Amino acid sequence: MKQKILKCGVISWAILIAIWGLGSLGYDEYFLPSPAETIAGVKELILNGTLWIDIIASISRVLRGWLLAVVLGVPLGLLVGNFKAVRFIIEPILSFFRFVPAIALTTLFLMWFGVGDESKIALIFYASFFPIFINTIAGVVSTDHSYIEAASCMGANRIRVFFTVVVPSAVSHIYTGIRLGLGSSFVCVVAAEMLVGSDGLGYLINSSKLYYKTGWAFAGILTLAVIGFLSDRLVQFIGIKKLAHFGVK
Repeated sequence: MKQKILKCGVISWAILIAIWGLGSLGYDEYFLPSPAETIAGVKELILNGTLWIDIIASISRVLRGWLLAVVLGVPLGLLVGNFKAVRFIIEPILSFFRFVPAIALTTLFLMWFGVGDESKIALIFYASFFPIFINTIAGVVSTDHSYIEAASCMGANRIRVFFTVVVPSAVSHIYTGIRLGLGSSFVCVVAAEMLVGSDGLGYLINSSKLYYKTGWAFAGILTLAVIGFLSDRLVQFIGIKKLAHFGVK
């Protein structure tokens, strides 16, 4: 029973909230709002409808950018990883651009795609594409060649070997890349909405300073953390249920 309590993290959260509450005693709510004041801020945002609008806006952008990265990143990663010649051509370019943070491209994306959702989705796509793409390539490259040779000896052609040996072997790496890409999406959407936006959780956090509502900023941060945590747990649950036979844990 004690082990279950420790594993679920209740004690860790209780300690963190206690430290937060004690720390807030020495400051006013404008500098460090207490847990109670933060909850009051959440209630206020819910009642005036702002929080729901911002949640929907951010989730919509994350899903569109992340899913686009999955749809393009996985097939391209499988292609590049499977052909050495293509990989040797792409790898130098990949190694260059993957170290350029998405936030550094904000100005360019604003000029190219405008100030609407297109520029934010493009930034989210860029941020989440590389973890998915690179992990997919790694999964293909790490395929045990003895399995490939065994399938070839049994008469399987190259295409059949690719879909029956290489792709299944790469699934766990692809899954890891998808989860990492999702995390990058949440980081990027906040940065994009802070820099340019009129709604979303990033905008809520950034605009709270205009109204001297630090509790709103904390409310936005906590909401973002909860949504990100639940999203990751949902992807993890689906992976364990549907992809366990591919080695996903």
